[in-house]
Amino acid sequence: MTRLAEHLSIGQVAERSGVPHTALRFYEDKGLITSERSAGNQRRYPRSVLRRIAFIRAAQRVGLSLEDISGALATLPDDHAPTKADWARLSREWQYELDARIDALQRLRDRLTGCVGCGCLSLRSCSLYNADDELARFGPGASKLRPVSEGGI
Repeated sequence: MTRLAEHLSIGQVAERSGVPHTALRFYEDKGLITSERSAGNQRRYPRSVLRRIAFIRAAQRVGLSLEDISGALATLPDDHAPTKADWARLSREWQYELDARIDALQRLRDRLTGCVGCGCLSLRSCSLYNADDELARFGPGASKLRPVSEGGI
């Protein structure tokens, strides 16, 4: 049985993960992933970095900030691939955040569909229109599109 290499070059990681070299260096600069240096000063990544990169990319796709991602990764082991229990814990911790984002996106979709789809082309009947800035009391931004948990209406 062939044993897999414990460490991968930056080219191997880029090829396996589908993430460009530049992004890998960026992730490393931000402390999201780590590498060791070979005698020739070349980056060598532990094989477990592939799961960390997959996690980073998935978290970015759902709109999580690099700060949130970094905080989550800081709770994972550096010296080996996270376990199923590690991933389950992260999933539970982000459940509320992801549910709030889903709610906000659904509200946005429903209100924009109603507005654009109604065909009125009039701000007087638009469900998102803020006549006389009456929503200023709810703070800055689009309060009709924010989740209720964040002060939206």
